[in-house]
Amino acid sequence: MTPAAPSSAPTRSNEPGDATPTSQVTWPAHPLTAAAAQVRPERLLARTGAAVPRSALPARAARAAITALLNRLETGQLTIVTPDGTRRVHRGRAAGDEAEVHVLDDRAWTAVASEGSIGLGRGYIEGWWTTPDPVGLLQLLTRNLRGLDELRNRWQHATGGVTDRVRRVLPRPGRHANREDIASHYDLGNDFFALFLDETMTYSAGVFAHPGSDMATASRAKYDRLLTKLGVHAGTSLLEVGTGWGGLALRAAESLGCSVTTTTISAEQGAEARRRVEAAGLTDRIAVLDKDWRDLEGRFDRLVSIEMIEAVDWRHYDRFFATLDRLVEPDGLVGLQAICVPDRRYDRTKKTEDFIRRFVFPGGNLPSIGSISRSVATATRLQILDVEDFSAHYAETLARWRTEFDAKIDEVRALGLDERFCRLWRFYLAYCEAGFRERHCTVNQIILAGPRWRPEGLSLRPH
Repeated sequence: MTPAAPSSAPTRSNEPGDATPTSQVTWPAHPLTAAAAQVRPERLLARTGAAVPRSALPARAARAAITALLNRLETGQLTIVTPDGTRRVHRGRAAGDEAEVHVLDDRAWTAVASEGSIGLGRGYIEGWWTTPDPVGLLQLLTRNLRGLDELRNRWQHATGGVTDRVRRVLPRPGRHANREDIASHYDLGNDFFALFLDETMTYSAGVFAHPGSDMATASRAKYDRLLTKLGVHAGTSLLEVGTGWGGLALRAAESLGCSVTTTTISAEQGAEARRRVEAAGLTDRIAVLDKDWRDLEGRFDRLVSIEMIEAVDWRHYDRFFATLDRLVEPDGLVGLQAICVPDRRYDRTKKTEDFIRRFVFPGGNLPSIGSISRSVATATRLQILDVEDFSAHYAETLARWRTEFDAKIDEVRALGLDERFCRLWRFYLAYCEAGFRERHCTVNQIILAGPRWRPEGLSLRPH
């Protein structure tokens, strides 16, 4: 996928994907540089450094345990190719997709047996194993681990009441830790993200109105869909919690003429968002703040937050939603886009470190629809009006990003990023794509209404 040229004008329509422009304001391009000093992968790569023993004995034991599991596949076929060229085929009881793994170092067995998804990712990052189709492999594994996943869920349901009470009194991540966690990912460098994101610099799911839509069109369609649900217009005061690189703020101000206040605690994202706002000539309509969500003040007609709640600790949910309630007018609306786990897995995953939390989004936490609903009911006067799931669109978005990342791999390396980082990022994109394709996680737009809001003919669900 090749992003549209930065000079193409954004469009506004009642239906996502309609290409009839009503605004000719251009999107300010990011001025790419080759300065490796601007890219900071050290924080993420440092998290891969746990030692895995080279000893043959643990590897043999781990291989035997994993082989026993693979011999009980429920569906599909997995072929393991070892360094000596031996191919061992594991067939499930039911036919299904096929995948192949090439084990290049015996530490791959030990890492997976001892660390699960963390070890699987660690082995890929370190080059201990590889596969011609990481997405297909991860989908096959996800399907075949559902039985084990359910056993772990049941154990959590049995013990969660006790462990939750303990965790609630333990120290919670503070603001400094939040900023450090955000910096670990989003401050990798604007030059890096600009290589595989589209011209809008949108780092969240797009909405593809047509299979042939390019990524920039899908990103704008997502913004338009959410802004239409919220009924944003020229007289609206809009607060955005989680700026990203300013994509939604620019879209709202350019195409609708509203005033936008947006905040981020990422230094890199904040600097780029301010540059883009200034380049677009919209400093009179958009204010970019460097404020933690807990410090925001004022009242706004509408509030929007796109895939930011994933950075909020689950023990802070009541406070987070109470803050949104405080910031939106009683007759206002809140639009929340969130990556969610199924409710049945939420109580376990909120306390479990996986590949993403270890290597990609330290401090991250995925909510569920139920956890959001409970906090809204407990801590606010807001009501949930609408929930729209468009997870298939996120899988397509991730596939586009992965294709673009691979196409720009020479430019990625020119930024000073080594092969370990490239493998980390490729596995991350594949891991997430497989998760959405298998509905191991979902993405949802959730609309919340203040106690005095009334429809007045507003259509919440654009056609």
